[in-house]
Amino acid sequence: MDETTRTEIEAATFRRLVAHLQADTELQNIDLMNLAGFCRNCLAKWYLAEAEGREVDTDYASVREEIYGMPYGDWKAKYQR
Repeated sequence: MDETTRTEIEAATFRRLVAHLQADTELQNIDLMNLAGFCRNCLAKWYLAEAEGREVDTDYASVREEIYGMPYGDWKAKYQR
């Protein structure tokens, strides 16, 4: 597999994971942390670190909104138990 194809597949897989987490709002971050060792906030932090490493101008709130599909405060008010 060439690197371009690998990157495209990895990107599509990441987008699918994010879409799944956005759709499954019953799955709480604490449950993810306990079972998988990461949560939506971890994904946002990893995303931000990669963006910063490539000198992309972004911030944690914007990245977290990408992961949650809405501002974090809105998600927390609607779905966090």
